[in-house]
Amino acid sequence: MNIKRVMIVGTMVVIMSFGSTALSGSITSASPATKFSSTGIADKDKDDLLEALNQSSDEELYESLYEGKSLNDIASEQGGNIASVIQIQMAQLTQQLDERLRSGNITAEQYAAHKEELREIVEQSVFTSFG
Repeated sequence: MNIKRVMIVGTMVVIMSFGSTALSGSITSASPATKFSSTGIADKDKDDLLEALNQSSDEELYESLYEGKSLNDIASEQGGNIASVIQIQMAQLTQQLDERLRSGNITAEQYAAHKEELREIVEQSVFTSFG
């Protein structure tokens, strides 16, 4: 798998994990980066992710990611559980794939191919720093 694809897909995995509106901030914002929005995921999933990373808030998680830390770095530093993070992301992305298949946006063959490489992509994503 080439590194450019890993980086692109890894970034997509992180963004999808925090909601589909993660990049919807205003271009005129004075902030150097758009904060992640968690409106695309259920509160329980958001709480589970924060708990697995041992983070107290979305803002704390955002700041750690903004500093260039990987999800694994954050979990390791805070005594979190990276296996739970992987399970949460796998469940969320599997649900999204299921919805895409049901709605006809992807074929059964595409679904199977995406599902087959999902764990590898999620694992690469959580261990990759973007700093």
